Amino acid sequence: MSGGPPGATLSPSAAKVQAALDAAGVPTRIVEHAVAARTSAQAAEVLGCTVAQIAKSLVFRAASGRPVLVIASGSQRVDESKVAALVGEPIGKADPAFVRAATGYAIGGIPPLGHPAPLSPLIDRNLLDYDVVYAAGGTPNAMFPVAPGELVRASGGTPADVAVSP
Repeated sequence: MSGGPPGATLSPSAAKVQAALDAAGVPTRIVEHAVAARTSAQAAEVLGCTVAQIAKSLVFRAASGRPVLVIASGSQRVDESKVAALVGEPIGKADPAFVRAATGYAIGGIPPLGHPAPLSPLIDRNLLDYDVVYAAGGTPNAMFPVAPGELVRASGGTPADVAVSP
C-alpha cells in the first residue's frame, strides 16, 4: 500500500481512524505507505520530516488500572514522574494486550483519537512549536498530517510538560 491516489481504499484500522477524523471535523487524510514505520525515526524518514514532528502515542497504565494516553514529540522521552503528577497517581508501562484493549489498536499504529472510549490524552507542549505534526493512523503504515491545535481539539487532549528535562 503506497497511499495511492486520493480516495484509495484504506485498511479497516486506518478507515476507522479516518472516520473518527472526519467526525471530529479534522481536514486531513490518512495515507498508507508501503513501508511500515514502527518508530519515530522510521516515520520521519518515510514522511521526510523531522523526528520532533512525529506525534507518537504512548499508553501507560495508571495504578488504578485506567489507561493514560500521552502524545509526545518523537524527539522526546516521556518523564513518567511528570505524567504521574499530572494524572494524580503512579503510572507504569502498559503491555501490548492492555494497549490494544484500551485503544483498539496495536503498538506502532496507535492513533491520537478513535478509541473505544475517549482517553483525553496529555499532549507534549513541544508539538505545539510546529505548524504540522504527523500521527499514526491505526497501523504502522498509516500516518496523517495535522495542525497541533487541531490535534489538541479533536483528541480532547491537554497540552502539558511531559518530556524529560534536558
